[in-house]
Amino acid sequence: MNDPVANSARGVVERIWLKRAKRGPMDVRTTVGARKNRGLVGNANQGGRRQVTILDADLWERHMQALGAALDPSTRRANVLVRGIDLAGSRGRVLRIGSVRVQVAGETKPCHQMDEALNGLQAVMRPDWGGGAFGILLDDGDITVGDAVTWDADDPEMQRSLFDRRPSEG
Repeated sequence: MNDPVANSARGVVERIWLKRAKRGPMDVRTTVGARKNRGLVGNANQGGRRQVTILDADLWERHMQALGAALDPSTRRANVLVRGIDLAGSRGRVLRIGSVRVQVAGETKPCHQMDEALNGLQAVMRPDWGGGAFGILLDDGDITVGDAVTWDADDPEMQRSLFDRRPSEG
């Protein structure tokens, strides 16, 4: 059943980064190309289920307050920083970022690199999808800073998510 309050949530893209290589620098972008079932043009992660990573700006700010720190959100190494959209528990849902749909494939769990950046950051980020989400691109298009971000409640992809399937018993 659709939740009209959750489905009417509207956010915005605040920042975009691309990662050239594993553990490489995060390059700031104002616009990035998205390729269906592939990934962000120029990003190290291509194919698979982790084609784009998304971080909630409000949660990042709470993490920094909890630790008394002021690290740039690029420290998280996500691709897209959004504000006004709660990503918690969104596996299988379809997020519309500008003209590009992203099916959330899972929660981005914080790794040891977070503690390398700031001791205790990994533990603070662990609950409630605090490390953000990752997903599969369902469309070609561009994602731009300032784009609207909404849950795509009527999208048939959301109704038949591949990620909620249970393995068969036997």
